Amino acid sequence: MSQRELILQAFRAPDTLAKLELRHWDLLLRQAWKSNLMSSLYFLLEDKQLLATIPEQAQRHLQWSYYLAQRHTQAVLWEIGFIRKALEDAGLRMVVLKGAAYVLAKLPHARGRIFSDIDIIVPKESLGNAEGSLMLHGWHASHHDEYDQRYYREWMHEIPPMEHAKRMTVIDVHHAILPSTAAIHPDSAKLLAAARHVGEVENTFVFSPADMVLHSAVHLFHDGEYDNGLRDLVDIHGLLQYYGDSPEFWTTLTSRGRELELTRPLFYALRYSALLLHTPIPAEALRDADIGRPGNLLLKCMDKLFTRALLPDHFSCNDRWTATARLMLYMRANWLRMPPLLLARHLFHKAFLSPKKED
Repeated sequence: MSQRELILQAFRAPDTLAKLELRHWDLLLRQAWKSNLMSSLYFLLEDKQLLATIPEQAQRHLQWSYYLAQRHTQAVLWEIGFIRKALEDAGLRMVVLKGAAYVLAKLPHARGRIFSDIDIIVPKESLGNAEGSLMLHGWHASHHDEYDQRYYREWMHEIPPMEHAKRMTVIDVHHAILPSTAAIHPDSAKLLAAARHVGEVENTFVFSPADMVLHSAVHLFHDGEYDNGLRDLVDIHGLLQYYGDSPEFWTTLTSRGRELELTRPLFYALRYSALLLHTPIPAEALRDADIGRPGNLLLKCMDKLFTRALLPDHFSCNDRWTATARLMLYMRANWLRMPPLLLARHLFHKAFLSPKKED
């Protein structure tokens, strides 16, 4: 096993970790910490009843991450209660996205998942009501620059992040899962219509299983920052494992990908989850997802890029081409986000005009 595959091997076959030497554990924990997966590794080993088989030093580090994750989950659930109250006052239901949604749905891979903000989605026509009510409950916009405000409100799929004045918690309020200026436009009304109630509290919803996978795929393969790339791929891995026991899930997933114009990110999600984490995916589902497959030359290029960028940004996982791969994927994300002329204008403003305003 190579050094750069330590963290991958941990999630592929956790039973093999008992054979690791202490020096390998030291490196594995550094990779897990860098990729925000330390707590997830703890719960994985706990589920497999393998904690007692690893060195005591590693156990102590993982135990600390467990306590951190428990506090984090408590804080998230506490904060969700305040957000739900603000949205109820605006006459809106709360539909939670990504990490907080996994926590609310009590998905196995959500235990130990660490994230910095809470994402919600409301209908576009309700953005004003949602924002106004959140402001009355203590949240305020964190971007005050006039250009940034226009950038978010006219072109993006969310308003500027909102931060609470006292608790300093951050909410991202979405009205779509991709920017308005992107080439593909998944129908937000369809996503919201299929959302499912979770928990015992009214007006609390998450996306349907297929839509959760598709949103996670969009987030990972349309974003240009991969600091948490492996954590997000582990999300997809966990979702596919949890919901994949139902044959109907795979049929729904691929047909839903076609319906929402998300065949390309779904293809990448299944491909790299299987390639890097050995996620069990039915052959028929892979064949159905091939509708989103790029040409052979482009696919070879993307393999070279994603198999580097999705690993932790740690010296043991990087090679001479990793920085270039991350840069190229960042450029690709911007290209997918905006048409060429608008992108050129945006980059010019951020490179030359915004720094002058800051000075």
